[in-house]
Amino acid sequence: MNPAAHGPSHDSHGPGPGLLVAHGHLNQFASLSRLISTYNIAVHFVSTTTHVHQLCSRLHHVDPPSATVSELIHFHELPIPSFTSRTPHHSGRFPSHLQPAFESTLHLRGPFTDLVLSLSGSAPRVAVVHDFMMSYVVQDIHRMPNVETYVFSALSAFDSFCRTGKEFPEILYGLPSQDGCLSLEFQEFVKLQQRHDGFHVGTLFDSSRAIESEYIEYLEREEEMNDKKKKKLWAVGPINSGQQTFVTPPRSVIYVSFGTTTTFSNEQVEELANGLERSPQQFVWVARVADKGDVFVEEAKMIELPNGFEERIKGRGLVVRGWTPQMAILGHAATGGFMSHCGWNSTMESISMGVQWPLGRCILINHEMHFSSLRIRLAVVDWERRDELVTAMVVEDVIRKIMDSSEGEEMQKLAVEVGGIVQRSATDGGISRKEIESFISYIQRPN
Repeated sequence: MNPAAHGPSHDSHGPGPGLLVAHGHLNQFASLSRLISTYNIAVHFVSTTTHVHQLCSRLHHVDPPSATVSELIHFHELPIPSFTSRTPHHSGRFPSHLQPAFESTLHLRGPFTDLVLSLSGSAPRVAVVHDFMMSYVVQDIHRMPNVETYVFSALSAFDSFCRTGKEFPEILYGLPSQDGCLSLEFQEFVKLQQRHDGFHVGTLFDSSRAIESEYIEYLEREEEMNDKKKKKLWAVGPINSGQQTFVTPPRSVIYVSFGTTTTFSNEQVEELANGLERSPQQFVWVARVADKGDVFVEEAKMIELPNGFEERIKGRGLVVRGWTPQMAILGHAATGGFMSHCGWNSTMESISMGVQWPLGRCILINHEMHFSSLRIRLAVVDWERRDELVTAMVVEDVIRKIMDSSEGEEMQKLAVEVGGIVQRSATDGGISRKEIESFISYIQRPN
């Protein structure tokens, strides 16, 4: 059930457009749009032509929206200059292959401002909810008298706390460095966004106070000490669409997916395949290369698996080459583990579905360290060895630990417990439900 399906009804004014570019964030913005629309609020979903088409191709695969919700979501396609998509390569720093797509969005500033101006003429208030990476694009609209901007963070509250530059709480001493994780050109793009990030009224997190209360409270205390206008914070997650009924054993299948931005060498693919084959565990493996900046360029979408692999694992393993409804898979009763790159969207989906996970090969340190306290994850390799080849033996060993050991059994129990807490936070009376209702009330307050 949609977490806000029984929310109060309101007049359908605003909020206005959300804008995004990162593929992983696309699903989260779509889910947020549908969640807000259940409060009888018109949502104008604005993005590039490519991303709107990509989203529309997914919407009816999982949890089709009701007719009422569909009528309240309006799509706007903004053109961007053509660019050459770089071929994803395992040796490149993240997210080098997407850099041309990021830079092309800078041309959206004028068209987006014009669109918001036209919408603001017929609404008492327009609330623009945007990705942080679009701060440059939305910089002009705060000058409109009836328009407010809000950042929707597709990352954890802990990640936001790290970016404040403040001293870490004592419990977080000894964090490994993230140096070398991101390309230099992407770091410059982030700095550009930061220079235009001061105009938003508040921030929404796809997270829950049920698991990140201490970090959200740190951020709130920082806002209380802010000499300028204090920004409001809401933790409204999990906002993922998909089935909301919590599932229980048999939990016998491990789901393997490394997102839309991760690329492995041929040697690493072979080791992963051999590890899955050597393990007696049933599995579903989404075997695809990272998306290019233009997701509709079909070349280089296939990865090469060992000769005869799919034939040998027939009946025990399933290889999927295209996009998959991840929430439906994680929410299935048979899924008992998730081997992942540990992106925040995948992390929240895994937690909310009560599935523990062995982490992938190249993990952002905030996810690794933050969720060690939950004890529902197992690292495949240490952070210091993140650039080394992960052998088939290591893959086999970690799968056995997570799916067929006393340690894995304990993690399964904890995953079910944590998942239940997070899901209950999004139901009637839950803390996340109260947060989204607080946000809805705020954007509909009298002028």
